[in-house]
Amino acid sequence: MYRDLELYIDGTWRGASNGATRAVTDPATEDTLGSIAEATEADIDAALTAARAGFSVWRRVGTWERAKLIRKASDLIRERADEIATLMSVETGKPLAEAKGEVNAAADQFEWYSEETKRIYGQIIESRTADSRMAVIHQPVGVVAAFSAWNFPALLPARKIAAALAAGCSIIIKPAGEAPASCAALVRACHDAGVPSGVVNFLTGQSDMIARRLIASPIVRKVSLTGSVPVGKQILHLAADGVKKVSMELGGHAPVVVFDDVDAEKAAEVCANTKFRNCGQVCISPTRFYVHESKYEAFARRFAEVAKSLKVGRGMEEGVQMGPLANRRGLETIQELVADARQRGAEVLAGGNVPAEANRGFFFEPTVLGHVPDDARIMREEPFGPVAPLTTFTSYDEVMERANALPFGLAGYVFSNDLRTATRAYEDLEVGMVGVNEMLLATAEAPFGGVKESGMGREGGSFGIGDYLETKYVKIKLEERAR
Repeated sequence: MYRDLELYIDGTWRGASNGATRAVTDPATEDTLGSIAEATEADIDAALTAARAGFSVWRRVGTWERAKLIRKASDLIRERADEIATLMSVETGKPLAEAKGEVNAAADQFEWYSEETKRIYGQIIESRTADSRMAVIHQPVGVVAAFSAWNFPALLPARKIAAALAAGCSIIIKPAGEAPASCAALVRACHDAGVPSGVVNFLTGQSDMIARRLIASPIVRKVSLTGSVPVGKQILHLAADGVKKVSMELGGHAPVVVFDDVDAEKAAEVCANTKFRNCGQVCISPTRFYVHESKYEAFARRFAEVAKSLKVGRGMEEGVQMGPLANRRGLETIQELVADARQRGAEVLAGGNVPAEANRGFFFEPTVLGHVPDDARIMREEPFGPVAPLTTFTSYDEVMERANALPFGLAGYVFSNDLRTATRAYEDLEVGMVGVNEMLLATAEAPFGGVKESGMGREGGSFGIGDYLETKYVKIKLEERAR
């Protein structure tokens, strides 16, 4: 089922030039699933050469032909959804139903951008004089180096590959080593759809070395990352030396503000089911719950009930609703955050431990913490796992100040049935995306991204393709025709 993965360079799958590999581990069992090739500097240079040649071809392919090939890739991903979802569930531990939903969301990205490539519009500017013309055109930025995280191993690279292809760019994609097979399946779909050699390239191996060599190359003109804030800052430093165009979708710490005019139990059900999706390993996961003091008890009680009802296990098992964390460092971080919150006076309303029956794998119980103080680490550091810290608030101004106190600004959520309150709140939250009485924000047709230290640029929607284009202004002087 799980195959050893090679590099994909210039239209060909091949091993690392020195034969080196590294293991991929099942987070539910800690068993080895297979291996990935560990790219050498020579392999990276080969990918750069291939991408440069691929760009020179792809940029001249007409938009309707581009659209046909990108849409074909989308169709192939949908046809192979069951197979790709199985690979994803095995390598990430997420429930099979969630994995299949993600595969279809990845296909949506290719379908959306197959249409957007036809809508790269320029502009005609009225000239001040009768003998001149002014126009604006958009051209592909060039070769893209893209790096994606492990938590959504198909959707995240799909956003980058599909947008780059639609703009006319070539791309070198480096997925996370924990979950590379889903991305490899997307690359295979591009190959089978007929995307020319060199246009899409796939590297695996030592992340720091690959990133440094790709970004240092003058061949790369655009860098896209989905990752943590610290990694994003490192990539920005590297990109600054070559003044590369960058897109950054980094970490968040999404506040949820539950006002006093809502059904607290209904809001709690929505929040709990979203919180524990993908074991809480979602960059826009709700992670700080500010509940009006008059609604807190009902909200906390129902949230804990939902958490206790969830079935935890390996993603491929029937009925499982939450799988393991992706790796041991994630599990250890969550344990530290829970211990710190308890030490500072937080109440454990549900969970709080590794499941008693889990003797291996990176499992942690769906956990709800009550009355968590603002100085607890979990209220200041992104908890990338299945832990929901709850606290209370009294007034609007107070809660907005607390919600906006962190340097992160990816997503935020508001629960209110009062139009005035909801409007003020979504305007005042310092984030790139807001859900009002809604938590499922990600969709191909909408822009995804954050503000402050949560990143720059947008992926998806009509804005997404712009990050892969350069704007060129042209002015023409019309000479009088010789008589």
